[in-house]
Amino acid sequence: MTVDRILPSDEARDLLDLATEIADRELAPKVTGYEERGEFPREVLRTLGRAGLLGLPYPEEYGGAAQPYEVYVQVLEILASRWLAVAEAVSVHTLSCYPVAQFGTAEQRKLLPDMIGGELLGAYCLTEPQGGSDAASLTTKAVRDGDAYVVTGTKAWITHARSADFYNIFCRTGGPGTAGISCLVADRNTPGIQPQAPERTMGLHSSPVAQIAFDGARVPAERLVGGEGAGFTIAMSALDSGRLGIAACAVGLAQAALDYAVGYAKQRQQFGRAVIDFQGLGFMLAEHATQVSAARALLLAAARLRDAGRPYAVEAAKAKLFASDVAMRVTTDAVQVLGGAGYVVDHPVERYMREAKVLQIVEGTNQIQRLVISRALARG
Repeated sequence: MTVDRILPSDEARDLLDLATEIADRELAPKVTGYEERGEFPREVLRTLGRAGLLGLPYPEEYGGAAQPYEVYVQVLEILASRWLAVAEAVSVHTLSCYPVAQFGTAEQRKLLPDMIGGELLGAYCLTEPQGGSDAASLTTKAVRDGDAYVVTGTKAWITHARSADFYNIFCRTGGPGTAGISCLVADRNTPGIQPQAPERTMGLHSSPVAQIAFDGARVPAERLVGGEGAGFTIAMSALDSGRLGIAACAVGLAQAALDYAVGYAKQRQQFGRAVIDFQGLGFMLAEHATQVSAARALLLAAARLRDAGRPYAVEAAKAKLFASDVAMRVTTDAVQVLGGAGYVVDHPVERYMREAKVLQIVEGTNQIQRLVISRALARG
């Protein structure tokens, strides 16, 4: 199904056309093989970087495209509709560039052209084995020792853990609570940074996650971003943007599942007619088409608030919550539409269903999104 999009500029239209071309040429033909091998598509990310698709929301002076988030999230949606792991990798990498881009010193921002261009891939190290959504209780420590911080602790469920060239490390440099949290940017070859074995996950096999152990890793003090104690503010503001990225991934995945189910239902014949003509199935697909459109509209409304410089955290939570729940429903029912064929790997809907689940978990579980929204309602 062709999505009718209203875009803010001709340049934005060209970017979406470019994203579609690359997605059809570089992503769609490769996804099955990479997923089967469990291989991370590093060169695909470099291709996207060289095409200017990894720095869309960042300023041109650092090699970005200075595009509004309204455009960026639609590019993510297109990528996700062909290969979710790549779209999620773009979202995580964009998130990983945020601390230096928004809070970094002039010297630190010299790293941005290579970050944004995709030559340096980033990882966002916030979650810990005993604390995911409760980021304020993180225990990874960084102790100042001369001209460096010595980092000790463990991070968990880190995307790009074994592939990244730099790590944003959220760590405790002070006392308990949010005021004691800081952010360091470390190079991958720093002694004492030890990515662990990949986790065996339900989906996204081509984008494995892993724990990272920090065993006395010495990170230069000049890599402290935003000053001591600024880490929690950096993390939370970055996650608001990250939730828009995950919502976009969810919309793209749901659209792909819907399109595949509709195509199959139009071709599959039972009792002398296409199964889409049976009201029970046709109405279900109509409901899902409406939900996907609603998720896209909610996402774009939140992105436009961000672009206008207005508060958008609650709307980002709504978009992430609704879009990922829609993706789970649509992918599950896409398997049902295909019947037995949906349960085998010959068709991509079984992969879509496995992949959708993680979108309800990352960047804050959907229970946390409900908490964010309900607290906003309580404040009035």
